[in-house]
Amino acid sequence: MSTILLARQLLTPLERIEDAALVMDHGIIAAVGKRDAVSIPSQALVVDFGDSILTPGLIDMHVHGGAGHDVMEGCDESLAAIERLMVRHGVTSYCPTTVTAPLDQTLKSLEDLARAAERADGDGGRDSTRAQPLGIHLEGPFLSHARRGVHSGIHLQPASSEAFNQMWDAAAGRIRVLTIAPELEGAVALIADASRRGVCVSVGHSNATLEQGIAGIQAGAHHATHTFNAMRRFDHRDPGLLGAILTDRRLTADIIADGIHVAPIILDLFVRCKGVEGAVLITDGISATGMPDGTYRLGSFEVQVRDNRCESHGKLAGSVLTLDRAVRNMMSFAKVSFQDSIRMATLNPARVLGIEHRKGVLQPGADADIAVFSQAGEVLHTVVGGALS
Repeated sequence: MSTILLARQLLTPLERIEDAALVMDHGIIAAVGKRDAVSIPSQALVVDFGDSILTPGLIDMHVHGGAGHDVMEGCDESLAAIERLMVRHGVTSYCPTTVTAPLDQTLKSLEDLARAAERADGDGGRDSTRAQPLGIHLEGPFLSHARRGVHSGIHLQPASSEAFNQMWDAAAGRIRVLTIAPELEGAVALIADASRRGVCVSVGHSNATLEQGIAGIQAGAHHATHTFNAMRRFDHRDPGLLGAILTDRRLTADIIADGIHVAPIILDLFVRCKGVEGAVLITDGISATGMPDGTYRLGSFEVQVRDNRCESHGKLAGSVLTLDRAVRNMMSFAKVSFQDSIRMATLNPARVLGIEHRKGVLQPGADADIAVFSQAGEVLHTVVGGALS
């Protein structure tokens, strides 16, 4: 049976439709438009959300955990808690993100996450209360020692296809994003190799010069990880990797819009440089997301959380940001519209991941993953695979 969603407004997100109707059938969007122009089947279930706004489900391509759990725990109970928390904040799809750890631990986590993704893809695997994994984001171990942040220095590895192959096999080919420092010896070759496999190669945790950054882009890198954080500082005579990120249109870039990782005015600068079409919102959320202040884990080490600030040994260690909050923060800090901010958390990450034909959009043929927002930008409901959570 078809389900019809009615709302005051719908954002595709490129278009705004007033007095909107959306038809879902078997988890797929069948029609979108003004309600007087959409044919409503006689036996359809009609859900009227009144004065609300329908948007694509949000996509978080960089998240380590939440609800007291870390994705590297790998068990279904932990992932279920994380995924249910994300759904409450409008997120329908995500990339579980690793952190640098001993190789055997990393391989075990990749195996566990690959099995979880396979279960989610299987028949009956869709659960309307849980965000769905899109593939793994491998953050580390191919990072700069100088810009590793809280990643373990002793477990960083030289960039090599041999090392990546181990992880690729453990993950059953489900690595979707690779964050890498392009200046590492062997990095250019690994970037080219990973790109050929369809991986989104993202430059980050890097002390690269401008020239080294450009070499990484030319090899196939087309995205940047948490821009400004864990990067060589920008200087007018030595712009470094940031010079390439902010000016090269071949590169999209993501940012943590919590007001802690970068100053609010920098978010404004970021959007001015990358444009609305090149900016992606992420959370970099850790196990403490949705939890009270205290001590939590990120991979194998402890993080202290107080007043929304996550630190380990005096360094920032992820965030407790939720993606719907990031959307509202961009409106406040960078003065972008709700529609543009939604684009940065839906269509843009979908395009980065190469799945914009089925995710991050409200159009016929796309997955029926939908967030329902109030006029104030608060998440009211989330639809995952056509089922209302």
